[in-house]
Amino acid sequence: MHIKIGTRGSKLALAQTNYVIEKLKKAFPENEYEVVIIKTTGDKDQTRPLDQIGSKGLFVDEIERALLADEIQLAVHSMKDMPSEQPEGLTFAKSWKREDARDVLILKEGKTLSDLPKGANVATGSKRRSYQLLKLRPDINIFPIRGNIDTRINKLKNGLADGTRLDGIILAAAGLNRLSIENENLYYFDIDEMIPSPAQGTLAIEIKSANTKLLEMVNSLSDEVTNNISFLERGFLEKIGGDCHLPIGAYASKEEEGYVLKTLFGNEDGSKLATAVVSAEEPTEDMIDKAVEDIRKQLED
Repeated sequence: MHIKIGTRGSKLALAQTNYVIEKLKKAFPENEYEVVIIKTTGDKDQTRPLDQIGSKGLFVDEIERALLADEIQLAVHSMKDMPSEQPEGLTFAKSWKREDARDVLILKEGKTLSDLPKGANVATGSKRRSYQLLKLRPDINIFPIRGNIDTRINKLKNGLADGTRLDGIILAAAGLNRLSIENENLYYFDIDEMIPSPAQGTLAIEIKSANTKLLEMVNSLSDEVTNNISFLERGFLEKIGGDCHLPIGAYASKEEEGYVLKTLFGNEDGSKLATAVVSAEEPTEDMIDKAVEDIRKQLED
């Protein structure tokens, strides 16, 4: 079988795709694997904030169209970039083992959040990160930032285009790990300090629903706990009705007593921000419903 795998062209996207190919080659060496780079709307517009460009499908729409047209057989995305609804005819394979889901602050100087000077300038392209950071440090100035990981790190070193000097940027730990980027000035946010984006650190492997043979192959390499976690986090995203204009977070974990789901949701300007924690022995729709109900009740009150 010759399998064409679609991906964005960034270093991180290619690293994720190569990881998937390595795992598939090891398990199914009889197949041929080819990388197909596809430029998405989000890649073409690197200046405007994401919530000003359009929907959450900015980094996936063109790739999904290629899947539906049989130009590729499999697509590799970051699950956190995926809209809550998929086009008809496409499906996600079961989730593989997750990378570190936490958010990371890269400081210009220092190693902790308290090392940031009063009135520090921190850049992030995420409302979820912005509003949670401001709860921890209301004195901080937030600046929007776009671009791949290297571009963002360079902006930390050299400043923004308007001359603003940055004291820190916030990125996903998973991206740094997948690119083997090491830095002495890293502060990893605890989950209770900053709830990650739903399914952050998890790959989304997307396939045509009718391609059952390929789907079975990919599913054979899945991780049950990560798949359950994805079910809870993505389920919360879908039921709460979140999009790129709103701050939304979800983090599920398997503990000794069962599964725990921590969630966050707020309005567009961050003036209302609610969190909820639910737990159960097994991951169920009921857990998701309870988290959504708790969040909505808080926001109504």
